[in-house]
Order: sequence, then C-alpha cells, then structure tokens
Amino acid sequence: MSWTEVIIEIAREHAEGLSDALMEAGALSVSVEDADEGTEDEKPLFGEPGMVPTEAAWDHSRVVALTDVDADQAAIVAEAAAAIGIAQAPAFTTRPVADADWVRLTQSQFEPIHIGKNIWVVPSWHEAPDPNGLILEVDPGLAFGTGSHPTTRLCMEWLEAHPAPGKSVLDYGCGSGILAMVAKKLGAADVIGVDIDPQAIESAKLNAERNHCEIAFHVPDDFVAAKGGDSHFDIVVANILSSPLKLMAPMLSGRVAPGGSLILSGVLARQAEEVAAAYAPFIKLSVWAELDGWVALHGTN
Repeated sequence: MSWTEVIIEIAREHAEGLSDALMEAGALSVSVEDADEGTEDEKPLFGEPGMVPTEAAWDHSRVVALTDVDADQAAIVAEAAAAIGIAQAPAFTTRPVADADWVRLTQSQFEPIHIGKNIWVVPSWHEAPDPNGLILEVDPGLAFGTGSHPTTRLCMEWLEAHPAPGKSVLDYGCGSGILAMVAKKLGAADVIGVDIDPQAIESAKLNAERNHCEIAFHVPDDFVAAKGGDSHFDIVVANILSSPLKLMAPMLSGRVAPGGSLILSGVLARQAEEVAAAYAPFIKLSVWAELDGWVALHGTN
C-alpha cells in the first residue's frame, strides 16, 4: 500500500479549521507545521513542558494531509475549503509516501541508553550491550520515562550513587515506573510508585512484571488507602514539573522518614531556587546535579 500527502500553506486563522475539515473530507491524518521552519522566521509555539501554547498554529502554517494514493486530492481540498468558508480552494502540492516497514523504522530510532556507571535501558528488540549491567527492558510508550530525558537520567544517577538495600522507596509521579525499578534492582525492599494517570499505572505494572520487579503501583487515592496518610519512606523521589512540585511540598516532605532523602527533578536550573524555597519550611534542598539545563534537587530530613 502507498499514500499521497497533500501539502497546503495557509494563514494561521484557517489552519486548525482546515485540518478538521480535511479529516471530514476523507484525509487519513493531518498535521500542522511551521512553514518557516529552518529559516530566520521560524517561530516556536511550545515552551517549557506542561505549558499550553497560547496559539494553535503558526502565522505561516503548513497543513499536511495524508490520503489514499487513489483519492481525489483536489476534491478533498475543495470540500474542506468550502466547509470553512474559503471561496476558492487553496493551492496545494502532493508528494508520494511509499509503503515501508513502519515498525522496524520506528524501532530503529530507539537504541539502548547507557546511564550513570552501570545502568542500561534496553528496548525489547535489542540485546543488552553489557549483560552484567543493571538492565531495564523498557519500550517507548505512552507513559513518561525511558531514560532519554535529562530529568529521568538525573534521578537514576542519584539512585545508583545512593543505593539503599533493604530500604523503602516512594516514586511519586512514576510514569513508566523506571525509577521505581532502578531502586528495586539496586536492592530496595518496599518500593511503591504513584501516578495520577491510570494508563501510566498500567504501563508501570507491565514494565515491572517484564523486569521481574515486585513493586506496588497506585493512583493517589488508592495509595493513601493502602498505606495511610502518614506512611514514611527512606527515599522519596518525584520527577514531575516545578509547579506541581511546589504545590506538593508539604505532602512529599511529609512522606520522608527521619534521616531519609528527598530527590526532586523536572526542575529547570532557573527554577531551582523557587522550588527549594517552597520546601524550605520542611526540608532544605540543594542542587545535586545539573544536565542540559535541568537539575535534581536533594535534601535529607
């Protein structure tokens, strides 16, 4: 099977409406790009993680619609344009999209990742480069956490540098469960992962089972019901974002056992002071390490 892409350059005010109309007219998928990408007029819409862009398209947008190769592309464009009140259908170009082994092409983008001294995150279709390392078999998926992001790496490196055999660990905002699995493979006894996203919980459970890690995963309400409101942990790690981390300062600090450690990431270097200030009434935090503009903060109760 092969397909044809239809490329239309259009003003921002029509990009979103045209995208929806193209889908209604028979396009298989639609994306919107910056038509000025790669030039001095390129304009970023997306800033920090978790921030919603104020605009849904670019001043000079490129709408790309995927169609069947034998579809009437001109008719699809004309129908979509009429549906949003454009009297004359916009000009467009086409380009063929050949069939390919999309699974293999996608997998080829993900290689084993070496983290810290001895940790390897290995997709299931690869052999571990170092079978004697701490191997985590994790495939890219819907839940955040494959070790590729600097914040995840920082937390993993902290856990590797501070193994806690026999101790308890809480991974709050666990995503794929990768930090909880690192702690477990390093010898932690009681390990719990918490996330607000039920889909992330299911992903984490599957990853833990695949990696032979006995870890309990909960959404927040179930966590409180299972462990109570005053349970404490030797290590609490939270890799989220600065805004929710600041809001959760009393709760996360309150989960750290006496003498225990709190590790936070998802924090940009310029946000470190304000996050530390939010935790100052409970635990004194300082920057443990920085990577690509992100930091991990650490403090002891």
